[in-house]
Amino acid sequence: MKRILSFFAITACIHTIYAQPSNDTLGTLVAQKENIITSSTVIKIENLGWKINSELAELRPTISADGNLLFFICENHPLNTKFNSVRNSQDIWYSERDSFGRWSEARHMGYPLNTYHYNAVYWVSPDNNRILIRNAFINGDYYGNGVSMSHRQANGRWSPPEMLKIRNYAKYDRGRQNGATMAHDGQTLLLYMTEEKGGVNNDLYVCFLLPDGTWSEPKTLGKKINLPDYDEMTPYLASDGATLYFSSNRPGGLGDNDIWMTKRLDKTWQKWSEPVNLGAPINTPEWDAFFTLDAGGEYAYMTSSDGGYGESDIVRVKLLEREKPDHVVLVSGNVYNKKTLQPLSASLVYETLPDGIVAGNGMSNPGDGAFKMVLPYDKNYSIRATADKFFAISENLNLDSLVKAGYKEIHKDLYLVPIEIGQVVRLNNVFFDFDKWNLRPESYVELDRVVKLLQENPAIEIEMSAHTDSYGSDDYNFKLSDNRARSVMEYILSKGIATTRITSKGYGETKPVVPNDTDENRQLNRRVEFKILKN
Repeated sequence: MKRILSFFAITACIHTIYAQPSNDTLGTLVAQKENIITSSTVIKIENLGWKINSELAELRPTISADGNLLFFICENHPLNTKFNSVRNSQDIWYSERDSFGRWSEARHMGYPLNTYHYNAVYWVSPDNNRILIRNAFINGDYYGNGVSMSHRQANGRWSPPEMLKIRNYAKYDRGRQNGATMAHDGQTLLLYMTEEKGGVNNDLYVCFLLPDGTWSEPKTLGKKINLPDYDEMTPYLASDGATLYFSSNRPGGLGDNDIWMTKRLDKTWQKWSEPVNLGAPINTPEWDAFFTLDAGGEYAYMTSSDGGYGESDIVRVKLLEREKPDHVVLVSGNVYNKKTLQPLSASLVYETLPDGIVAGNGMSNPGDGAFKMVLPYDKNYSIRATADKFFAISENLNLDSLVKAGYKEIHKDLYLVPIEIGQVVRLNNVFFDFDKWNLRPESYVELDRVVKLLQENPAIEIEMSAHTDSYGSDDYNFKLSDNRARSVMEYILSKGIATTRITSKGYGETKPVVPNDTDENRQLNRRVEFKILKN
């Protein structure tokens, strides 16, 4: 531990020496660069300061969804892995922002993420537990061109990167440059590269996560995005999953490569709105690329060589409304063992209802079970954690019923129930119409998980129960709950489960989990659940 602390202390000191501006430079930096659009609108380019930027070149920022974790490249720093051996060494550095909005002293990532090759972080997952890394690695060893994933471990360090297996990748990556990013759903990969051997004019491609864990063959984003004889590169897909920002030297720019924005119009990934140049001050007559956003879509982070501390700096700019993506919801929470209330390391999945289509994935932190996920509006979601020997209590988040009032943050903890005798599992995604006991179609996704549990564990027997709040007479509540429990049981039996393995019972209002004194509490008491009787 002392050695690690000493290394970070040395890292901070060296970066500070390189980052501390002169008095003349400091005076210049006090005034932010401004561009007056109207009498009431000012766009400001904000330098992130000397704790991140230095006299060297800082490049390729990658910001987390919550805006509090920043990865970037620093060129030719004395602590870079190949500083003494290769010109323009590029290593990954990072900084964290505290609750007061202050960035920490930049730190070098170290091995195994920084190697004797050009290094970069292309994407950080919304939960901050996965990062997409430049180059292909196998068991942490460099393999060649491509992209790799690294996971946060229980000790807080990052795992050796492991390459994503992309079908026929070598066919498309034959030029001088390549790169990638990922959608926040964790199952859509965007690449830039060229099929021309030694070529410099890149195109943008998309790949999709397949059931076996590999990725589909790269698919071009179409003729509206990829213009012949021009360079399209450094894509960034916003949290809404539809707004794409990329760099291109196509006609209509301010000089060299500029940042352009377009919207995906359907699920084919071939139809896009006409790309729009974001204009000054985001774009300059120089080469502009490396554009990234937080989930709120309020600020863009990018590289600027205009009036900073060194060759290039990391800056941020507050976007105009027309430049922003659609609003999303950032869901955060922790995953817990329902029995012990201890945090759990788990995979996360969210599906749309009623179709049950997987809309994205995530991971909880191995240490405290923390997670974050980004959800676009206009969908009804079932979200849950998954882990061996546990059954998930899923949660329902119906964003289709919310008015798009803007960016929101919601806290929602997730629980996993150990598969043991006596454990009770609440089924939050089983739905009935008012005063009815016929299952609504969006319930099938939830109940199919119960069917799967019984199929994979042939010794398990369960009691399916339904409960009401205190409104209505006792007889009415018993009848309603009994019919609902029976309706759920009959669905499960229709899937081939033996009648000896499941019983049903309605308890009416006799087993409240909280007092029936508020609308929220009454909703908690209206529930369907099952109890494991035999395992």
